Amino acid sequence: MREAIRQSLEGMERNDGGPFGAIVVKDGNIVGRGNNRVTSSNDPTAHAEVVAIRDACKNLGSFQLDGCDIYTSCEPCPMCLGAIYWARPERVFFGCTRTDAADIQFDDALIYNEMTVPLEQRKIPMIPLLRDEALAVFRAWKEKEDKTAY
Repeated sequence: MREAIRQSLEGMERNDGGPFGAIVVKDGNIVGRGNNRVTSSNDPTAHAEVVAIRDACKNLGSFQLDGCDIYTSCEPCPMCLGAIYWARPERVFFGCTRTDAADIQFDDALIYNEMTVPLEQRKIPMIPLLRDEALAVFRAWKEKEDKTAY
């Protein structure tokens, strides 16, 4: 956890982005590191956890983090939480809470709330379009014999 906190401090001091850091550990070894790089990379998805997951997956040659733990300096936001579930680590340890983050103007409450709001009532309109054409690709995936399932 101290390394995740160190990542958050160093990234913040370099002006990479917000004060967030994360590491991925497997068998006692750090296999991925990340700090928030949203503003320095102009990438709203470059949160510490996502950066660390990408680094670990590259280093492990896998799209899943089987047998890994994630240490993050703050409770993951909804986007990072989704990425964590897709990556399938064993556990997540975090330092600060989402309330602590909100206290320094990193408030994810809107996103947490929007996830429970019907599509037609969300702040950003979510409009279904060309479902039949999109479903054709899903049917092709379902029938694809050489796919890599995940």
